[in-house]
Amino acid sequence: MPASPARGRASSAGLLSIGQVLARLTPEFPSLTSSKLRFLEVQGIVSPTRTESGYRKFSASDLERLRLALTLQRDHYLPLTVIRDYLEDVDAGRDPAPPHTIPSIVPAARRYRRDELLAAAGAAPQLLNDAISTGVIVGAESYAEATVSLLRALVALDRHGIEPRHLRALRQSTQREAALIESALTTLLRRTDAASRGRAGELAPELARRLDDVRAVFMREAIERMLS
Repeated sequence: MPASPARGRASSAGLLSIGQVLARLTPEFPSLTSSKLRFLEVQGIVSPTRTESGYRKFSASDLERLRLALTLQRDHYLPLTVIRDYLEDVDAGRDPAPPHTIPSIVPAARRYRRDELLAAAGAAPQLLNDAISTGVIVGAESYAEATVSLLRALVALDRHGIEPRHLRALRQSTQREAALIESALTTLLRRTDAASRGRAGELAPELARRLDDVRAVFMREAIERMLS
């Protein structure tokens, strides 16, 4: 599956734009965005041609290379360096071992049972019960790494008398901020094309970071007033 010629000017006949590639691949890979497509190009996974105006155009071969790379990332947690080396071996006419037989250096995301969560966070069972009952933590059969970090923070706060019930308003505030971001992206979210959804996926974390910056300033000012 040879890569397309890298930088040559080419007719766009029969080729796909970034938006068309996203439309074909996002049903299989919902987190795919135009930024990630460009990143995969930089990493040497695919080399789309360019039009006279400089727009990227992807061939059917490019599409299959992307599908293979994204599948290996998602299903086998393979790093891009391993995937790129495999594709280069194929391009050179060699017969490399299937890349999913190569041990990945990126482990699958760990899930924690209740007892494992308590042990990892150093939390008492009642603290977890309180966090679940107040909605600070969503109860489940297993928990992600982020919940371990959250519960550790609750343990530290609990030592100073700040209990999960005191954080209910903080969670509600976060939900209001998420609604604010959703409102700002309404136009993009209402569209059904993959490019718009991808753009919304890029903007949402950026807006969240900006809100974090504002919150941090407000908190510093409040602490300064408290200590003055």
